[in-house]
Amino acid sequence: MSAKTPIPQDPWSRLRALTPARIALGRAGGSAPTRELLNFQLAHALARDAVHHPFDPIRLERDLSHLKHAIVHVTTQAPDRQAYLLRPDLGRHLSPDGRSKLADLPAEHDLSIILSDGLSALAAHRQIPALLTAWFPKLCALKVAPLTIVPLARVAVEDEVGQLQRSRIAVILLGERPGLGSPDSLGAYLVLNPQPGRTDADRNCVSNIRPEGLAPTAAVESLHYLVTQSLQRGVSGVALKDERGGPALV
Repeated sequence: MSAKTPIPQDPWSRLRALTPARIALGRAGGSAPTRELLNFQLAHALARDAVHHPFDPIRLERDLSHLKHAIVHVTTQAPDRQAYLLRPDLGRHLSPDGRSKLADLPAEHDLSIILSDGLSALAAHRQIPALLTAWFPKLCALKVAPLTIVPLARVAVEDEVGQLQRSRIAVILLGERPGLGSPDSLGAYLVLNPQPGRTDADRNCVSNIRPEGLAPTAAVESLHYLVTQSLQRGVSGVALKDERGGPALV
């Protein structure tokens, strides 16, 4: 009996172990292997589910109660999830009730922090409590406005909230568009001198905040650095870079 021919080792296996990205999937004839096709369909389903996952503002407030910081709830002009997805502009503006509620808080602040489900409530519920728990001890030197929970918000709503709270800088934490394999990724966007009319060029972004991406504790270091530098230098967006340096990628 002849010895069996050994199965050659997949030369891509070592590289695949370093990343969740879909690389070197192989093929079965002219198609993807069944296993990889099923994995893709599962990831796509999880991403779609994340977009429609219900957001619970009261639960988020409860998860943040240990911070012992005031929390206010307001709404955008988007009446429901369907309208929010079809009309992005509605999520960029506060409802009249939301504006009047924030207008009743006349004190000036250094920092406004806005919390929203955005495009992934999973991200908000999973990442925001950990991020704020790590960040709040660093904020003792700043006057922080009441945390503002705004369901169905887009990034630009931070301009209105920050202006109404009379804050020098605004930061919004919200769920990013789910990717294949990352349905719970949180994004943080900051802008100096928030007011309607600010553009993406005026903002800095810390993205992919989740344990499998940029861990919340690591995100806090980047976010706090940018906020501190923005307040000191009087700039944000393209004029503000993270100049701390870091280990070289190998």
